Amino acid sequence: MSSQRFVVSRDGVRIAVYEEGAADGPTVVLVHGHADTHEAWDAVVALLAARFRIVRYDTRGAGRSAAPQRTSGFRLERYADDLAAVLDAVSAEAPVHVLAHDRGSAGVWRYLARPESRGRLASFTSVSGPAPEHVARYLRDTLARPQHPARFAGGLGHLARLAAAAPRAVTDKTLRANLFPVSSGGDAHDVDIPVQLIVGSADPYPDPHLFEDRAGRPARLWRRDVKAGHVTPTSHPGILARALTQLVDHLDGAPAARELLRAQVGRPRKAFGDTLVAVTGAASGIGRATALAFAHHGADVVISDVNAAGLDETARLVTSAGVHAYPYTVDVADAAAVEAFAEQVCAEHGVPDVVVNNAGVGHAGFFLDTPAEEFDRVLDINFGGVVNGCRSFGKRLADRGVGGHIVNVASMASYTPVNVMNAYCTSKAAVFMFSDCLRAELDSFGIGLTTICPGFISTNIVDTTRFSLAQGRDDDVDVLRGRAQKGFSARKYGPEKVADAIVDAVRTNKAIRPVAPEARFVYGVAHALPQVLRSTARGGNFV
Repeated sequence: MSSQRFVVSRDGVRIAVYEEGAADGPTVVLVHGHADTHEAWDAVVALLAARFRIVRYDTRGAGRSAAPQRTSGFRLERYADDLAAVLDAVSAEAPVHVLAHDRGSAGVWRYLARPESRGRLASFTSVSGPAPEHVARYLRDTLARPQHPARFAGGLGHLARLAAAAPRAVTDKTLRANLFPVSSGGDAHDVDIPVQLIVGSADPYPDPHLFEDRAGRPARLWRRDVKAGHVTPTSHPGILARALTQLVDHLDGAPAARELLRAQVGRPRKAFGDTLVAVTGAASGIGRATALAFAHHGADVVISDVNAAGLDETARLVTSAGVHAYPYTVDVADAAAVEAFAEQVCAEHGVPDVVVNNAGVGHAGFFLDTPAEEFDRVLDINFGGVVNGCRSFGKRLADRGVGGHIVNVASMASYTPVNVMNAYCTSKAAVFMFSDCLRAELDSFGIGLTTICPGFISTNIVDTTRFSLAQGRDDDVDVLRGRAQKGFSARKYGPEKVADAIVDAVRTNKAIRPVAPEARFVYGVAHALPQVLRSTARGGNFV
């Protein structure tokens, strides 16, 4: 049940305060932004109330709080007074955690510049609400350096946004009182409590680049970039609740969650340090090489395959790189099994930041010689396995709300018709188009997607490739397999090069990545001269 009371701020303004949640839990004070009320936090409170004592209030002039008569009554100093009055009323001794948005966050920064704030806050999570000192320093640093065009343009853009707000200030006292950033004499480096920034990459104000400079920041700082606009408390409540909970738990002595470690500013790490990567088909070949490549770049790796013995060896190799390996035996063609696998992984280790759908099988044979069940088997593994992985992990990545990356391993065969590889080419072409469609969909969640097309790679895929031959030719399988193995071995283009390409594609958010020289060449021909490939396809045969 929620209770309400009023406290009186330093200048006599009555502030409406609401309290709910777990009475014996850590105290969290929520401060809403401009033009909102305490109800802006409803969705966040629903996620926190079981564990935390929640205190939220209507800032002056909002909701049931009184409004000062003079414009000066809306200056940030008065917002800082309101926070001080609330803290005195609800937690006179024990420090509290504060989560604040927009103008409310700016008021908290102003409060933290006061000597009286020492020891009152256990942590501060700021959402889209820089201190005036942040804004002033950003404008000073960017506009004073026209020799850096990108930064100079950023400063001009932010100044333009301030100017655009000027007309609204005629009727809005809060904007009029705080339109231009004026320093209180303090600066962010004076803040000695843990600070967490939640920055919306699509937020028109404040500019996300405003927080990029290290100078003048708190000594203990975390930053999370979210693909979100300005109204994060209502659009992404789960992210805010999780960010706050992870920080509070860590400050109370729990090991830092991987997501919190990744958000820590100034923490030394490798390129994929504090990252979790999931790789299917990891018992050998491209999958094993990919797991090892990410491990060498600092990532912990979830590896899966139907080959348990091969997985054990991959796990041993990954662990020797100094990171964690989590092996799971999974048939990617089984949608229910993949969903159960994803649920278990996310519960035990968190949502993977990178998912590599690599598992696949080879097949050769004319379509008319291929039994229906064999054709379906190839599609179920090569295409269905990718779909299952994207469905189970993609949904969880989207729900998590902080981006990520999916890699779907297709093939040069996805754009190269071969008459004796119908099932295989079809399955990989389906992966290619599926990935193109899904890439566009996931972009709105800040999730990247790369389609990898390796080429002729020297792996053991030929050893497990099935051949569908005309009746009476079963004895030719060993001959054909040996011929293929010899050709792949002579190619001497190993899976490690594909793994490196995958790592690079994730780092640069590359959409489509043909790997081997022949894959790149044929990709160009497929787009420029598709009829050449169609004509070439007619010449394939088993001889």
